[in-house]
Amino acid sequence: MPKKGKAPESSLEAGQITVTAQQSRFHTDAVDLPVSKEILVKDLSISIGQREILSHAELHLQEGRHYALVGRNGTGKSTLLKAVAEGMVPGIPWSLRILLLGQTTQSLEAGMDNLSIAEKTVLQHVVQSNRVRERYLREACILSAALENTKDSMAPVKAFRQISHERLERNVSEARQIAARRSGARGLKARKALIALEEQLVESQRRVDADLSEIKPAQVHEGSQGAADMLAEIHSALDMINASAAEAKARTVLLGLGFSSESLDKPLTNLSGGWKTRCELACALCQPADVLLLDEPTNFLDLPSIIWLQHYVQELEDTTVVVVTHDRDFADAVAEELIVLRHLVLEYFRGNLSAYEAERRANIRYMTKMKEAKDRQKSHIEKTIQQNVKAAKKSGDDNKLRQAASRQKKLDERWGLEVSAKGTRFKLNRDLPGFHNSHRADIEVPQFDPPVRISFPMTPPDLRFPGSLVSLEKVSFAYGKKSFLLLNDITFTIHPGERIGIAGLNGSGKTTLISLIVGDLVPIKGTITRHPRATMARFSQQAVELLDGIASQHHGLTALTHLLETSGGVLTETDARKLLGSLGLQGQLASDVPIAALSGGQKVRLAIAKLLWSPPHLLVLDEVTTHLDADTILALVTALRGYEGALLVVTHDRFFMRCVVEGESPSSMSRGLSDEEDSAEDDMSDEVSVTRAGVVYRLIKAQLKKLDGGMRQYEEIAARSTSKLRIVEAG
Repeated sequence: MPKKGKAPESSLEAGQITVTAQQSRFHTDAVDLPVSKEILVKDLSISIGQREILSHAELHLQEGRHYALVGRNGTGKSTLLKAVAEGMVPGIPWSLRILLLGQTTQSLEAGMDNLSIAEKTVLQHVVQSNRVRERYLREACILSAALENTKDSMAPVKAFRQISHERLERNVSEARQIAARRSGARGLKARKALIALEEQLVESQRRVDADLSEIKPAQVHEGSQGAADMLAEIHSALDMINASAAEAKARTVLLGLGFSSESLDKPLTNLSGGWKTRCELACALCQPADVLLLDEPTNFLDLPSIIWLQHYVQELEDTTVVVVTHDRDFADAVAEELIVLRHLVLEYFRGNLSAYEAERRANIRYMTKMKEAKDRQKSHIEKTIQQNVKAAKKSGDDNKLRQAASRQKKLDERWGLEVSAKGTRFKLNRDLPGFHNSHRADIEVPQFDPPVRISFPMTPPDLRFPGSLVSLEKVSFAYGKKSFLLLNDITFTIHPGERIGIAGLNGSGKTTLISLIVGDLVPIKGTITRHPRATMARFSQQAVELLDGIASQHHGLTALTHLLETSGGVLTETDARKLLGSLGLQGQLASDVPIAALSGGQKVRLAIAKLLWSPPHLLVLDEVTTHLDADTILALVTALRGYEGALLVVTHDRFFMRCVVEGESPSSMSRGLSDEEDSAEDDMSDEVSVTRAGVVYRLIKAQLKKLDGGMRQYEEIAARSTSKLRIVEAG
C-alpha cells in the first residue's frame, strides 16, 4: 500500500537514510490544504550515513508526467526513490498515494479467505496486494456477518465499535507523524489535534472493552445504525475504486507480463526468482497510485513483456511515473522528461536520454566554437590595446590612449556571453540578475561526466588451422526421457570472428542451447563438433549470484585475489591489476574492498575479467547488461565492437543487440567528443559495422530461425503479439 508521512527521527540510525529539505508554513504536506498531485521540494539533501546522495537539489514532479531517472551505478537513484516512497521527504503532499516497486513484497494482511502466503495462487497474491481494497473487503465482510447475525443482537455494535477503533488508530498514527514534523503555530495546532485524537482513542478503547450486557437500547440502535451506515459507505468506496474489476485487471496484467493462463492458478511458491519479480511488478501495476516509482522494472522480462509494459506505462495518463532502467529503448519510449542525477543534484531535460545526449553534445560543440571565437577576438583586442598604448607613448596621441582605455574597459566589464540561453540577444537585467563582478556571464562549456572506459585483451590466440568453432548438426535436447523436446533438430555453425545473437521468450531454451554449445550439456540426438584448439568463455545470468556465493564462503576475498586464483598463477599481480583497472576496478577497489561490498555493476566487471584474462575464441554473453547503467553499457558496446574473437549474445536489450551483433553505430550516444574525434569515431564505427555485422536468430517452438531483419524484425513480431493480447483484453 502507498505509504504516507515521514519516518520517525529515531529510526534514522547511522547508515540509514537521512533527509532534509526547505520547509515553510506554505508546504503542501498540510492536511487542511487543497489536494495537489504535484511534488516540488527545494533544497533537498539526502545521505546514507556519511555519504551524500543529494545536496541542495530540487525535486519537481509534475502531475501525470512520466520521467526517466538516470545516473551511473552508485549515484543513489534507488535511495532517492525509497526516500520518496517511504515518506521521508518533507514537503510532499500527505494526500498523495506513492508506490515503489518492491513495497508489495512486504508481508500482506490476511485476505478474506485467510490464506497464508504458501497457499496463495499467483492471481490471489496480485489481487490481494491492494491493501486498501483488502481492508475495505475485510470490513465489509465483518459488518455484513454482524448485521445478518440473528442469534447475537450485539454483533453489529461490536463490529461497528471495533472497526471504528481500528480506523481511529490509523488516524492517530498519522497525526503523530504530522505533529512531529511541524513546528511553530502549525506545530502547536497539530499537537492539539493529536491530543484530541488520543483522548478519542482512549474513549474508543473503553467502548470496545465495555460489557455489552448493560448497554442501553438507544446505544444498541445507535451501534446497529452506525454499522449499516458504515457498510453502505464501504460499498460506495469499493464502487469508486472499481473493486469488482480487480481480478480481471490482475489477470490482464499477469498475461501481459508473460504468465500463461494455467500458471495464474498455481501456488506462488512454485515460481522461480525471475517470475516472482514479474509477479511483484504486477502487484505494483494493479494498485492505484498517484505516483508510481519503478526501479528496474524490465529485469527478467523478455521483449514482448517489455513492449507490453512500455504501452501500459504510456497509457497511465493520470499517474506520475518515475522509471529507473538500464534499457535505453524502454526509457526513451516511456519518458516525456529526463531527470539526471549527477554531481549530487538533479538536472531536468524535456525529452529522452538519446535526445539529451545529442543536445548536450551539440551544446558542447556550439559553446566550444563560441569560446574559441571569443578567445581569438580577445587576443586581437589585447594586441591592439598594446599597439595603441605603444603608439600613444611614442607620439603623445591622447586619442590612442582613450581608444585603448575604451577597449580595456570592454574587456574588464562587458566581456563574455553575448547571447541568452535561448539564443536571443543578451540583456543584463533579464539574463544576469543579482550581484556580479562583470556585466556579462562567462562562456562556460558544459562537461559530460568522465566517460566510462572499458578495455580488455582483444585478440585470442591463433587457431593454427582453419575451421568452424562450433557446429551443431540436427541437435535435439530434452530434460528427461519423458519431457517434451526443448530443442529439436537444430543445425547451427559459429565461425571465427562471427557475431551471433539469439532472441526469444524466457523459457524458450536459449540458455539450454548455450549450455550445449559450450559443452555443459550433451544432446539426446544429433552431433556437436568443436574446434580442438578453440577456447570458450561464458558469462551466465547467474554470474553475480555466483560471486555472491563465493564471497559468502570466503569473507574478505577481493577482486584481485579472486582473479589471481582464477588464472591459476598464470597472471602476475601487475597484469591482474592492469586488467581490473581497464574494466573500472582500480587501486584499492580491486585489492582492499571485499567482493561482498562491490555493487552489482562492479561484480559484472569482475566476472568479465575472469572470462577475458585469456581472450577466448568464442565469448558467450547471456544477459550481461542486467546490472549495468546506460553509460557502462555504452562503454561495453564500444569495447566489444573491437573484439576479434567470435561473440554469441543472448539479450532482450535491443540497443545492445543492434550495436554489438548487427554492427549499428552507437556514435549518436558518444560522449563529449570534438568534431574531429566524432567524425573519426563515425568512420571507425561504420568500418566495424561493415566488417563485423552479424546475424540474429529467434528461438521459437524448439526451432532456431534466422531473422533477416535482425532485432528490429523481432521487435515488430513482439509488438504484433502484444497488440493481439491488447485486442483480446479490450474485447
